[in-house]
Amino acid sequence: MKVEIWSDYVCPFCYIGKRKFELALEKFAHKDKIEIVFKSFELDPSADPNSNESTYSMLAAKYGMSIEKAKETTVGVAEQAAAVGLSFHFDLTVSTNTFDAHRLVQYATQFGKQKEMSERLFKAYFTEGHNVGNREKLAVLAEEIGLDQAAAAEMLQSSQYADIVREEEAEGSQLGIRGVPFYVFDRKYAVSGAQSPEVFLDTLNKAWKEKHPAFIQVNEGDTDALCTDGYCVPDSPKS
Repeated sequence: MKVEIWSDYVCPFCYIGKRKFELALEKFAHKDKIEIVFKSFELDPSADPNSNESTYSMLAAKYGMSIEKAKETTVGVAEQAAAVGLSFHFDLTVSTNTFDAHRLVQYATQFGKQKEMSERLFKAYFTEGHNVGNREKLAVLAEEIGLDQAAAAEMLQSSQYADIVREEEAEGSQLGIRGVPFYVFDRKYAVSGAQSPEVFLDTLNKAWKEKHPAFIQVNEGDTDALCTDGYCVPDSPKS
């Protein structure tokens, strides 16, 4: 079963939601049969990757509030993050463009490291305060998860994977996704926002049951004959 997750690496609720989803997945009976795919979404495609403007300053300008008020708005978010074991440091984060970060995730996917790259980007931004729009830093982060730094740097200087990022963004738009995080389960169910682990687990179970329904087998020639336990098991599990 496939779960597609549209998110952005400077979105705090995307990281919080990611962790809540992972907590739900740990309790899901068929977790080894779930394919997780991270999809591209940019909160601000026009952002300058090298502005280094503080998050507080960005929020103050965007919503017409004071710097102090902007700081206050992040307190509750940091507390939500802490509740699921994450450490957010908004005093270190900066406004940046994430297009290259999404391209890097596509690159990492070719080496089977999409999951590791996504987690590293989130942690680098929210916990360590790195600018995930800076190509030099992105290449270093790629090396930290086992990729070749020079090769990653070369890719980032090119336009590779740009088309895939744009295609995923367009796909999300066609699905009606206007905000992130957004989770799509086998294109049958959707969950918007950093919901509780219970909501994610319930959706996983619903989607799984629909994909792998139980069925009643009637023995040929005997309409009253059923399996000994009242029902037959589903077909061989499919991912």
